[in-house]
Amino acid sequence: MTVLQELRARAASRPAHIVLSEGHDPRIVAGALEAVRSGIARITLIGPHATVTALLAEAGKTEQDQIAIEDPATSAMTQEVARAYYDLRKHKNIREDYAAEQARDPLVFAAMMVRNGDADGTVGGAVATTSDTVRAALQVIGKAKDAPLVSSFFLMALPENHPSGRSAMTFGDCGLVIDPNAEELAAIAVASAASHRQLLEETPKVALLSFSTMGSARHPNVTKVSDAVALLKENHAGLDADGELQFDAAFVPDVGVSKAPHSAVAGHANVMIFPNLDAGNIGYKIAQRIGGCDAIGPVLQGLARPANDLSRGCTAEDVTNMIAVTVLQAAGDG
Repeated sequence: MTVLQELRARAASRPAHIVLSEGHDPRIVAGALEAVRSGIARITLIGPHATVTALLAEAGKTEQDQIAIEDPATSAMTQEVARAYYDLRKHKNIREDYAAEQARDPLVFAAMMVRNGDADGTVGGAVATTSDTVRAALQVIGKAKDAPLVSSFFLMALPENHPSGRSAMTFGDCGLVIDPNAEELAAIAVASAASHRQLLEETPKVALLSFSTMGSARHPNVTKVSDAVALLKENHAGLDADGELQFDAAFVPDVGVSKAPHSAVAGHANVMIFPNLDAGNIGYKIAQRIGGCDAIGPVLQGLARPANDLSRGCTAEDVTNMIAVTVLQAAGDG
């Protein structure tokens, strides 16, 4: 099986209830139907009841009977969502009528279902922007108590029989934290390593990337990365992490030996930590569009409960894969 087939198979062994906030989008409906057909998840679609029903009918598959629909405009849950949202946010001096308005926002409605225990995780972002999707997750679900920050990663599935011998890699943070400082960069590395281990069942080898390898250049941007590595070595000695490394030194064994001969990570890294969002976003899209990788994400890490963001350029297959990832997170595997 490919790495994505393996993820789906593991999710099917412990299916969860996932709520999708954009049930009016055909890609979401198609991805949801495939998730149900594969036994990955029970699904609730959020959206206008007539629109979602029509899309399910157009699909013409028997799995549609296993998908629930919640329309925030008419749902019996909306009043409770509004009450819970008001209680959650009243310290921000919001009004009850504003809470009632927010309860009709599909992103908020879906996140509140997760917070209230009515679903195990949520997925959105095929239509909504990352900022709107993440804002709803942060405001409603919130950061996990033991997480220094909420960050994201992309699961990059490499083409089959890739010359590197790798089947998948983890790229972080490519979707959320714009310009992390050294402490935040170290925290992203720790979280991404844990996500890699749990989702791919593989020992993480973490490279903190830069335009410099082991002091080959001097610049404050390089110092930030080397400072993050020092923090990792001091506070997470059991984590196999190193840097700063240029991408080729992190990825190609011969280059790693040449540029960083004393590093156990150089040439063998499977978790790539980018120094800022410019580099991360550009890097994952080059790997996806030129390198032929399947990019699943941005997957959020550090939340109290699973909530994930899709790219607005996603396909129905991407939706199904993200549902599988979210199921594994809900089961404690991510």
